[in-house]
Amino acid sequence: MSPTAATKVLIIGYVWPEPRSSAAGGHMMQILQSFLEQGWELTFASPANEGEHKEDLRALGIRECPIELNNSSFDRFVAELAPDIVLFDQFMMEEQFGWRVEQHCPNALRVLETSDLQCLRHARHQRLKEHLKRHADEDDFSALFAQAAEQEFQHMAETDLAKREIAAIYRCDLSLMISQVEIELLVEQFRLPPALLHWCPLMLEQLPESFVPFAQRAHFLSIGNFRHAPNWDAVLWMKNRVWPLIRQQLPGAQLHLYGAYTPPKAAALHNPAQGFHIMNWAEDALQVMSAARVCLAPLRFGAGIKGKLLDAMLCGTPSVTTPVGSESMSAGSLPWPGVVAESASAIAAAAVRLHQDQHQWNQAQADGARLLEARYRQQVHGPALIQRLLHGREHLAQLRRDNFTGAMLRHHHHKSTQYMAQWIEAKNRPIS
Repeated sequence: MSPTAATKVLIIGYVWPEPRSSAAGGHMMQILQSFLEQGWELTFASPANEGEHKEDLRALGIRECPIELNNSSFDRFVAELAPDIVLFDQFMMEEQFGWRVEQHCPNALRVLETSDLQCLRHARHQRLKEHLKRHADEDDFSALFAQAAEQEFQHMAETDLAKREIAAIYRCDLSLMISQVEIELLVEQFRLPPALLHWCPLMLEQLPESFVPFAQRAHFLSIGNFRHAPNWDAVLWMKNRVWPLIRQQLPGAQLHLYGAYTPPKAAALHNPAQGFHIMNWAEDALQVMSAARVCLAPLRFGAGIKGKLLDAMLCGTPSVTTPVGSESMSAGSLPWPGVVAESASAIAAAAVRLHQDQHQWNQAQADGARLLEARYRQQVHGPALIQRLLHGREHLAQLRRDNFTGAMLRHHHHKSTQYMAQWIEAKNRPIS
């Protein structure tokens, strides 16, 4: 590559980005924007079908390329493109295409965008299911939320998902982690080398200068993609436990629930008489968030950090959530912009207080603005990401020498994946 040539980046997406449907889609667009600001040449490829809320990448100057699983056409595509950096969006894309990238572009820096640790989310989901089997009428989940890192590790380490996901992290030169809690878990419990991980949280380019005041707001709001299991569990918990307690204290209260891809089971929960409104997809999530007085996010499991709660801070909307919801989102001693609670009754009581107490509400709003400034500025995290990638390219040979475990895993995994993919392709080839 000549000194003046633009860095070429290939992003292999699990799905096409939908920033208005999920935090993961929003984070991907923030990463792409950081690349565009460097004048890098971007190509986004995905084997997924386009969703109805897909971002128009072409309008941003990003090339879009559909690709196929288990098809050697990708080999020709990636060899011709010859990217300097390949970003895998979620570990399944590294599993599918990592061996092809290594074979045809061995000198490309391989980066994994984890979004969140799926094996952590899965392990917490299983633990919640087991807990509910034993305690079907449980209101207080403090024992479930209080799991130490050692306990989290024990639950995760037993799963095939953890072995697959962490192996993919080893096989890459660098993995982007949205949560510092997850970095600590990987380093301290799974013993991953810190050099393989980079903290890259959600990034905000412009912070708000003013907010819609208390008196001009009404009702409660919850938002999140209905396809995401933690969000759906939260909706059910609100419907069955949390919202009835709020309505007991505020009989006229209204809850608006927004989410992309509303399934029939969610639409069936719509009940205006109970003030429980399923609103489907929000064309402008920040607009509806700014109109609400309180954001509810009673998440009983999950991983990563929560885009809905960052949007709440961005709109000056105090939130009530759980320790899972607030995990890795605070900064030092700065208070949460609302309330973190561990039971349905405590969540309901906190929500009612915030809805009625303007002084507490104003304080929570100010706390959110301080937290945004301290932790989520794109001017800090964007350049840090670029510098880490440039450092990785410059010291690629040394990085790979220091990561023998990754080289070993690539050797064994990629050979088996290669032979399986070639077998599937041959099997699917029409008989002449």
